[in-house]
Amino acid sequence: MADWVLWLIAAGVLVALEMFTGTFYLLMIGVAMVMAAVAAVLGAAVPLQFATAAIVGIVATLLLRRSRLGRIERKDSRRDPNVNLDIGQEVRVTDWGGLRTTRVMYRGALWDVELEAGVEAGPGRFVIHEVRGNRLIVGRPHGGH
Repeated sequence: MADWVLWLIAAGVLVALEMFTGTFYLLMIGVAMVMAAVAAVLGAAVPLQFATAAIVGIVATLLLRRSRLGRIERKDSRRDPNVNLDIGQEVRVTDWGGLRTTRVMYRGALWDVELEAGVEAGPGRFVIHEVRGNRLIVGRPHGGH
């Protein structure tokens, strides 16, 4: 079997594995193998094919790492509505009792509620911005009371 065919088969296997991992690093190595296949088609010797795959693989993974796709964004799960469906929901507070914490009925249970820093206490609607254990951290909804 020709060298270029082996490189393309290896690249195809890596691209298929990439579908299961969710990162793009195997894809970059697959691109490197495709470039080695191109070198083989152009008549390069086997050591040069491996050197091509290595250089292209290193450069591609370094470029990926520096790109937006290569960075892992760490989100605080206490504030992420994709993790906690309570984020963005509204609660109604009738009285703060002169404090920055109170208790409200939410989803059929009593919850501790705390005002975010810089938010004025007063009765009305509040939006949940964070959940810390069994405490809801709330702020005013956009556009008023």
